[in-house]
Amino acid sequence: MKVIVLGAGVIGTTTAYYLNRLGCEVTVVERQAAPAAETSFANGGQISVSHAEPWANPGAPLKALKWLAKEDAPLLFRLKPSLRQWIWGLSFLRECTPARTRRNIEQIVNLGTFSREKLQELRAATGIQYDHREHGILHFYTDRKEFDACLGPAEQMRQLGCERTVITPDEAVKIEPALAHIRRKLAGATYTSADESGDAHKFTVELARIAAAAGVKFLFSHDVKALRKAGGRIEFVEATDAEGKFVKLKADSYVLAMGAFSALHAQALGLWLNIYPAKGYSVTMPVVDDALAYKASLTDDEYKLVFSRLGDRLRIAGTAELGGYGRSLNRVRCEAIVRRVEELFPGAADASRAEFWAGLRPATPSNVPYVGRSPVRNLYFNTGHGTLGWTHACGSGHALADIVMGKKPEVEFDFTGQKTWGQTPKGKAKSAGLSPI
Repeated sequence: MKVIVLGAGVIGTTTAYYLNRLGCEVTVVERQAAPAAETSFANGGQISVSHAEPWANPGAPLKALKWLAKEDAPLLFRLKPSLRQWIWGLSFLRECTPARTRRNIEQIVNLGTFSREKLQELRAATGIQYDHREHGILHFYTDRKEFDACLGPAEQMRQLGCERTVITPDEAVKIEPALAHIRRKLAGATYTSADESGDAHKFTVELARIAAAAGVKFLFSHDVKALRKAGGRIEFVEATDAEGKFVKLKADSYVLAMGAFSALHAQALGLWLNIYPAKGYSVTMPVVDDALAYKASLTDDEYKLVFSRLGDRLRIAGTAELGGYGRSLNRVRCEAIVRRVEELFPGAADASRAEFWAGLRPATPSNVPYVGRSPVRNLYFNTGHGTLGWTHACGSGHALADIVMGKKPEVEFDFTGQKTWGQTPKGKAKSAGLSPI
């Protein structure tokens, strides 16, 4: 079977790798000149099954209102006259009920646990190197209300098999001595020893090399312009190459893995993917005092920041800005991240050499991605992973490859299109939040 994968980020590249292993003839089409050059380039670095509580939760609406006027808010809506943004925002509020939050946590934990297992298997099989660490992930809280609010979701995660253990401030400092500076401010913490961290960009670049050596063809600097449909199937992909010439690319099946831009290509086919770009920021700084720098991967839930150690670099990423497809850096938000790092770990890194980056996370209102079949017979989705693309990459890539080949995936998850497609009175199909428009 010939398969074209659209997008060479961490999601598209892992999908191509697993399709190749199942015997498919795979071509990956990417508009950038290299893999992982956009959203996968400088993310937070965590393989975080324990980061399963979605942004949409019962406490989110009041926080979002409080943060509307704050330029450095962890979650910032920049309201625009955009139908897509407003539909997304209303759907986000709908997902904030306790019942929906519990259901979404179940989906996210199931896919995350499976994905972490598949990453470990891939690493053992290939020897791939990407500055990975197996030191667990520690969630720490400097606000008592935030800590109390985490206890319910943490208990649900434990019931689902994710050992997010509640620990004391002293235990947190024992696991990560760099937190000693703020010991008196700590209200509590949780720890998941099985979670990991690593450089998603290094991983994707190296996995693309491994996949290419196994026969996967990568077409870089090819900008997808349209997916052309005929007879209920994708007939070909229309793209421009590095010289700006139009090319037609044909296959038996196609996988849409283009991050936040997947929704726009789906819309052109008459399909609605409820995905909106959530611009996230990261800061990378060189370590100057190893004794003061953290070794474990950390999550600061109050400020919506994650901290990873990538060799001799500190990577701090997080926050979400919902205001369109622009990727320009907002210095206020960048500097707010640096201030928090210096408050928590003074003297650990050289802030004067900080490298700032912003990427567009493909966010669904529920944080649950679209993985599976589309209503177009030979088109599949692997997109909408939001903040957890790196965490869910191997699992969703493995599962999607099985689906393309007609096999049942090994993980319990509500895959897109796995149910029978029905018709509403208005003629709109419904399955996993996807409908023709």
